[in-house]
Amino acid sequence: MTETEFLTLADSCLRQVEQLFELAFENDELDVECSRSGNVLSVEFVNNGSKIIVNSQAAMQEMWLAARCGGFHYKYDGQHWRNTRDGSEFFAALSAIAHEQGK
Repeated sequence: MTETEFLTLADSCLRQVEQLFELAFENDELDVECSRSGNVLSVEFVNNGSKIIVNSQAAMQEMWLAARCGGFHYKYDGQHWRNTRDGSEFFAALSAIAHEQGK
């Protein structure tokens, strides 16, 4: 994958994550505030002050996710972002992590 292709995919992923959290907020599922600066998206949980950070790493062509439960790296497999350690799908993992962290 070229750097341009990666950057396009990474930006799309970040926009999708931001939209999902905004929708969860609008539906009163999670009380969160999102802020984005370039390739870094911060999601703060208002009730406990914890954060989830999602960012792209162009040099490694990965998406990185940092949360209370740890840090995770995801590579694009042609269809999905997959955890480089256990193969789990990014959005499924993000959903589980957000619901646990938002408690």
